[in-house]
Amino acid sequence: EDGDVDDELLPAMTDADFTAQQTFMSQSKDNLKVLMDEFSPEQYDRFEAYRRHALPKQAVRKVIQQTVGQQVSQPVAQIVAGFAKVFVGEIVEKARAVQRRRGDTGPLTPDHMREAYRMYQQETGRV
Repeated sequence: EDGDVDDELLPAMTDADFTAQQTFMSQSKDNLKVLMDEFSPEQYDRFEAYRRHALPKQAVRKVIQQTVGQQVSQPVAQIVAGFAKVFVGEIVEKARAVQRRRGDTGPLTPDHMREAYRMYQQETGRV
């Protein structure tokens, strides 16, 4: 019976909406392929590693619950985990830029990460 209630709250997708969504998804795949064709081998490896990995949703859920002091649903935890993954990706890319600017080589260091986070805060004015 709960499934029926949920279905009543969600609007039905029209054929036109479905077709538009399919077209958008197809175009997104094509755009990603064009972008990936231009990646260097190092960029491709990093992107594939980024795509394959996810933050553990249970761990994210636990952190959220400790932070807000109440239970959160699994879908909320999944959404936050997705945003967190994007945030981590942005920080890593900024840290790589810091590393290149300084002429450093090898793995990223905590100093690269701190500087990337400082830059992120300056640019966005938050976090």
